Amino acid sequence: MIARSIILKIHTVDENPLDMKAGANDMNEVLVECVPNFSEGRDTEIIDKITNCILSVSGVSLLDVDMGYDFNRTVITIVGDPESVLIAAIESSKIAYSLINMENHTGEHSRMGAVDVVPFIPLSNASLELCTELAERYAKEISSSCGIPIYLYGHAARTKDRKSLPNIRRGEYEGIRKKIVLNQWQPDYGPSIFIPKSGVTATGSRNMLIAFNVNLNTSDKSLANKISGIIRTSGILIKDSNGSKILDENGKPTRSIGIFPSLQAAGWMYDENTAQVSMNLLDYNITGLYEVTESIKMEANKIGLEVISSELVGLVPLKAFINAGKLYETNSESLSDKELVDAAITGLKLDIIGEFFPEDNIIEWSMQKGGKEI
Repeated sequence: MIARSIILKIHTVDENPLDMKAGANDMNEVLVECVPNFSEGRDTEIIDKITNCILSVSGVSLLDVDMGYDFNRTVITIVGDPESVLIAAIESSKIAYSLINMENHTGEHSRMGAVDVVPFIPLSNASLELCTELAERYAKEISSSCGIPIYLYGHAARTKDRKSLPNIRRGEYEGIRKKIVLNQWQPDYGPSIFIPKSGVTATGSRNMLIAFNVNLNTSDKSLANKISGIIRTSGILIKDSNGSKILDENGKPTRSIGIFPSLQAAGWMYDENTAQVSMNLLDYNITGLYEVTESIKMEANKIGLEVISSELVGLVPLKAFINAGKLYETNSESLSDKELVDAAITGLKLDIIGEFFPEDNIIEWSMQKGGKEI
């Protein structure tokens, strides 16, 4: 059995680590986050070269490196001042383009390029507008110096159909060759040419996103897909008794809207024996960790399944854990932040796959910690 392995590293290149919670060196300091996703999760030498490049940039903290073997994907989290984060994103991407060959790439996660997506996210004293500017500068530099086709998404999108990353990624790497030559899908930057080795890259700006996966006691991915369709914002396609899509008056497929707003979800495989509901919580203040977990438990129970564990990909704001902890504890008002976080970890089943270290997975606590390599 090939199970997904996760390598976690936490680094900092500053003598005085950034501290969001306490205000650290300057209450007016502008901080942004960048979470580049690289289509390589198996070769540690390649990822080490990418992370070493980031570590060489002054003014950034490398908080998390999450390698997924089955996904064949690595998600890296960096935080710092805007200019330093931009430099780190550009230089690490150049390393990735030189080392990753998409012609040989396979994995569970959907993907379309060696550097698949590079989102910029506002933190302290930063705005979506600032992060959009960073995304556009990243796109201009990478398309110019590397010849990579770049799409802008999220808040940085220039057209409505490009706001959604899954919409841009639809068809994946294998479908880009035909998609990129269509007028509707010409890149925002770079050539309208399919590059087999590198594919295409999306960059943009968005608010804090939580990547959260819930595992089920089944090897049937279709059941995870069924639950995903029920809970996600986009819902599921409505079909007639013959299994054909029902179209509206404009000829577009009709959909049954899902339970939660601001939620993307799809069925994936954690390993060959475990299906999972893989999610992006686009706004945890609207749709939180507690709500989606308990809804998945309820839907799983209806079809004779159980939630057996969960996992986070990347770092999460403290408030997201506090929100969940308050709902798992009846006397939450009398509890400390640590106690509420512990309640959330247990309720969400984050400590089943392995020991869960909140000081490594919560942004504020990770930055206070100062950084170390594990």
